[in-house]
Amino acid sequence: MPLASVAGRNVYYESYGDAPGNPLVLVMGMAGSCKGWLALQVPDFSDRHRTLIFENRGVGKSEDPGGPFTTADLADDLAGLLDALDLERVDVLGVFMGGMTAQEFALRHPARLGRLILTGTYARPDAKRRLLLQTWQEIARAGAGPEVFLGERLLWTLQDETLEQRDLIEAMAASFPGDSPPISAEILIRQCDACLAHDTFDRLRDIPHPTLILCGRQDQLTPPKLHRELADEIPNARLVTLGYGAHLVLAESAERFNHTVLQFLSE
Repeated sequence: MPLASVAGRNVYYESYGDAPGNPLVLVMGMAGSCKGWLALQVPDFSDRHRTLIFENRGVGKSEDPGGPFTTADLADDLAGLLDALDLERVDVLGVFMGGMTAQEFALRHPARLGRLILTGTYARPDAKRRLLLQTWQEIARAGAGPEVFLGERLLWTLQDETLEQRDLIEAMAASFPGDSPPISAEILIRQCDACLAHDTFDRLRDIPHPTLILCGRQDQLTPPKLHRELADEIPNARLVTLGYGAHLVLAESAERFNHTVLQFLSE
């Protein structure tokens, strides 16, 4: 079981491929396991780049240090993992909370970053995002089972056409069995707090790295306006909106998503 020691605690990671150049680190979002990258992204990316995935603190086999944390703390966790693995410089792709972590990583550890890819994320939450995250916290505090939160996630992350595909929805539900959810309710509440507190808006112009911002046109959780905000403020950013897909555009339009990422990394 691959575990790295970061600040005296174990962090679970997996590494695929051995291509030269900057490794590509995939940073998972809220309530997700790094295993979510395996089916659609890792096979394509690891052919061209060493690809590193890992579990956020308190998720899966990664130990929880306890207490509240911020997206800046998660960025420092990533830097500590790179230290443990003797990786000096990487490219980073982050989704939702992982995208917030990636922004903070670019700001706090700029020399460690080559290229930045952000998808399904924001610089700071607006009123609707704050209300939604607070609602998810209340669902977790009420002791609702994993299937309830899964339903919430599906409603906010998939487009209508995907929700009609019952076989796909059942497969996604089966990936989060009721007896072994990827995270506890308490960790979910703290992840929501980190997303609620995240605010890089006034610092985005300090990110000098080439940046790709990928958005699904039907994204309701982090709609296109929030991606445009990132693209307008990051000096070397490029916004690409994929016509088919919502928040989980990396699954709904996986082939085009992966191609766009790989093309950007090859420039």
